[in-house]
Amino acid sequence: MIRLAVVGLGKMGLSHHAMINAHPGVKVAAVCDTTGYVLDVLNKYTGVQTFTDFEAMLRDVALDAIIIATPSSMHAQMVKAALEKGLHVFCEKPFCLDTAEGEEVTRIANEKGLVSQVGYHYRFVGAFQEVKRLLDAGAIGTITHVLAEAYGPVVLKPKGGTWRTQRAHGGGCLYDYAAHPLNLVNWYLGMPIGVGGSVLNSIFSQETDDEVFGTLYYEGGQSAQISVNWSDESYRKMSTKITIWGTNGRIYADRQECQVFLREVPESLPDFQKGWNVRYTTDLTEPVWFYLRGEEYSAQLDYFVRCIEAGNGSDNVNSFASASETDKVISMMIADAEQGASFASGAAQPVVAKQKKGLMTSLFGR
Repeated sequence: MIRLAVVGLGKMGLSHHAMINAHPGVKVAAVCDTTGYVLDVLNKYTGVQTFTDFEAMLRDVALDAIIIATPSSMHAQMVKAALEKGLHVFCEKPFCLDTAEGEEVTRIANEKGLVSQVGYHYRFVGAFQEVKRLLDAGAIGTITHVLAEAYGPVVLKPKGGTWRTQRAHGGGCLYDYAAHPLNLVNWYLGMPIGVGGSVLNSIFSQETDDEVFGTLYYEGGQSAQISVNWSDESYRKMSTKITIWGTNGRIYADRQECQVFLREVPESLPDFQKGWNVRYTTDLTEPVWFYLRGEEYSAQLDYFVRCIEAGNGSDNVNSFASASETDKVISMMIADAEQGASFASGAAQPVVAKQKKGLMTSLFGR
């Protein structure tokens, strides 16, 4: 039985607590938060040990693993302390607001052989997993371009900021929303060699961005465009979409389904046909032991537990190393956006192909 603690009892922390507390292979031994009311309720109705002091919890409770769901600015310090105690760590996203800190805790986790995982739950959505499988099978040939989108109604009017809308604590739309499609693109294409045209625009927030746009460039000539807006009231809830074009067709996926158009059917996919193929998340998703919010949330925690049980600390699909790559792409986009327009208006001259002598005469018979 894995002895585990949950730190940070906001929306995600309470969700994780509910799911992991029902896991047959886990005993929640402690929780930690600064809100006394939440701690009192959990202690009264579950009997779990409660703490307001993170270091005291690490010192006084025998643990094997920990879930960290605190504000993003606190991740690096807490993750490092947990790793130094020899604990396996599941950390909510975004991983670290400082890429150097992310690299440091990644190194510590690897050196100690501990399981590390970050909560990019879209990698556990059946439709997005199907995209990865199809790309690995060469379904659409050579990838040429990707469009990654995420829209939702998070910040819809000027108001007092929470930690999620403060750049120093949560990172705004870029870190909290755009990180999801960026993480998927990294999974599919790997790290880009550069970024361009990055825009971090405020709509309602005073301290950070509400919409994010930009282009990623890859060594093989591929490109990926990012389009994200968390002030879009036309969406009832967060909606993430991926479209991928290739020489043999196109893949589109969202939370509900994966659509594939094939010019020709590769030998690696005998169950597919030319033209359109559709696979639904309901058919692609394995059942979970406990459902809350979405199967992917339970699936990622079960995966974390199974990695611990198997002693698999170096090959986690959502490891600190992979999350650090997403952090690096985010840092590249911030630096690019701060530079502003890369080419000033009026500076460019039209490129006109040179006309061959006599061409106009031959065309118009003059």
